[in-house]
Amino acid sequence: MFANPTPRRQTFLTGILICLSGALVPDAAADGFFRDGVGARSVGRGGTNLGFADSGSMVLENPAAILNMNANRMTDVGFDLLMTDLQYGDADNPLTSAVDNPIPVGQFSIAARTPNPDIGYGLGVFSHAGFGANYVLNGPAPFTGKQRYESFGALLRVLPAVSVRLSPRLTVGGNFGVAVNHMELEGPYTLQGPSPFVGTPARFDLQATGASFSWLAALQYQLTDRTTIGINYQDQTRFTLDGNTRVEIPGLGQSRFDTELAVKWPRTFGMGLKHNWDAQTDLGLDLIWHGWSDAFTSFNNTLTNPDNPVFAAVVGNRLQENLPLKWRDTLSVRTGFERRLGSGRTVRAGYVYHRNPVPDQTISPYIQATLEHAFSLGYGWQIGQCEIDTAWQFSFSGRQETGASAFVGGDFDNATSLVSVHWLSVSIVRRF
Repeated sequence: MFANPTPRRQTFLTGILICLSGALVPDAAADGFFRDGVGARSVGRGGTNLGFADSGSMVLENPAAILNMNANRMTDVGFDLLMTDLQYGDADNPLTSAVDNPIPVGQFSIAARTPNPDIGYGLGVFSHAGFGANYVLNGPAPFTGKQRYESFGALLRVLPAVSVRLSPRLTVGGNFGVAVNHMELEGPYTLQGPSPFVGTPARFDLQATGASFSWLAALQYQLTDRTTIGINYQDQTRFTLDGNTRVEIPGLGQSRFDTELAVKWPRTFGMGLKHNWDAQTDLGLDLIWHGWSDAFTSFNNTLTNPDNPVFAAVVGNRLQENLPLKWRDTLSVRTGFERRLGSGRTVRAGYVYHRNPVPDQTISPYIQATLEHAFSLGYGWQIGQCEIDTAWQFSFSGRQETGASAFVGGDFDNATSLVSVHWLSVSIVRRF
């Protein structure tokens, strides 16, 4: 499915999503499918951002900060390079590495004050969540021999934002825009139900895209002259992705179905602070809760209108297929440090911890979002009117294993998963 993906992504929304997310986003965003920080400045200090007002990612995470930035207007362009090491094994496969290539990702934002100094605005395009994998593995019967196991998913938000000052110490803000979600899955797959055909071996090739309303509310409060607090709430984003699924079942052949894939991305709640330790040093701490248990219980796929009359006669005009996930909630603890060295130079460092949201029972080669720890370093300097920031982040998790899988059919029993990721980030900030 991914060997020649371009002809198969023809819609305008999907095209934008693929350009900003990279052709493939391997399964390792950070906290589940979300990245630990957006933009080199935030990434370098461990993803801490809710109490800061110095990068365009505030449009995504805390628009209330727009009125606290040290400029009347700011533009921020960021580029990231993702390098992963995904490994998977099960009873039919020794521990096998996924096909991997460096993947580019990007984001863009602007933020400004209006002539009224108590009102600000922003606009940003952010691809900050995704998953994917590309394996060649021995398949289960009757799909024996080498089989492709491929997946792709990405979430992009296009966000106008507003910020209002309510008092000398308090600003509030929000973003209200469009979220775009695209997902693909190809490979051997045992039907999970709840249809009467549970346990039937099949091969799937699914593609679906959808858009939905997205909103976030936030505030910043200057607790003291040296300490700023930030709070945000991102509402759950619900999608009905439209597309098609080609299903192959031995004895029945192949059929194309219309697809409606119901997906929920979790609500999040964050609290953070920035503290000026001294005139040159800032410390950051963000706590971000992700409500995965209410969102990623399963991906619910409704298949209708088969174009093969044999399928229509056997399974009817409608087939319900739910991919089990059973994820659990997480709390990200992000810690960061930055020190200004003079002459426009800044060094940064950070550490992030969050538990793995994926239970042992739903390990599969399609989804390996199991990262727990992240370490980061950053360095920034100034060239003329531009501030250039670079960052490196390394994320990893321990070995995860399962005995009996929650997937019907036993395809992923006795599975093992290992994941690590390197992020290289570059951002260019211009203040006016």
